[in-house]
Amino acid sequence: MLDAGPARHFHQGKEVSGQENGTRFSFFEELHAVFAERARSMQRQPLGSKPAERTGAPAKKKLKRPAESSGHDQETDDDDDDDEQRPRSRKMKAAQKPRTSGTSAAIRGLLRDFLEQQHRLDVQRQEAMERQAQERLVFEQQWRQSMQILERERLMLEQAWMEREEQRRIREEARAEMRDALLTTLLNRLLQDDL
Repeated sequence: MLDAGPARHFHQGKEVSGQENGTRFSFFEELHAVFAERARSMQRQPLGSKPAERTGAPAKKKLKRPAESSGHDQETDDDDDDDEQRPRSRKMKAAQKPRTSGTSAAIRGLLRDFLEQQHRLDVQRQEAMERQAQERLVFEQQWRQSMQILERERLMLEQAWMEREEQRRIREEARAEMRDALLTTLLNRLLQDDL
């Protein structure tokens, strides 16, 4: 621990006591508090353990130090920085968890929208296929009806043609019979005249 006697300072190569210039140097109280606290914690701390692990106490607040502070003081600040980085890393992890959950929720939302869109497309495709099948059935029925009408017309035309052919054949047979009769009559007359 520090001596409570008059503070001695070195200024431009000369040792100057606090009593001679009437004041202590400006950061004496802060440094004295830091070293006193470190000495007390070192006395209470068992060998091989760290203060944060033993007590579980929150990290000490950093004290302001002058630019001329010793290297021992810098080690204290490094320990404090390590203690501050631990809660900061926890905060970063805690901040990353909502971001991750938000990202997964957004992915789930996109997946749900994609599945709904696929379902709508499947329904529309099914409806279009059913509509095309219905239109095909209607077209096939109309085509069958048209074919039946054409078949009936063809049969009627064929029947009419057969009837005309029959009438023509009957007329030709009648003409042939008349011609044969005339020829027979002429031959009979000629034979009678020769006799």
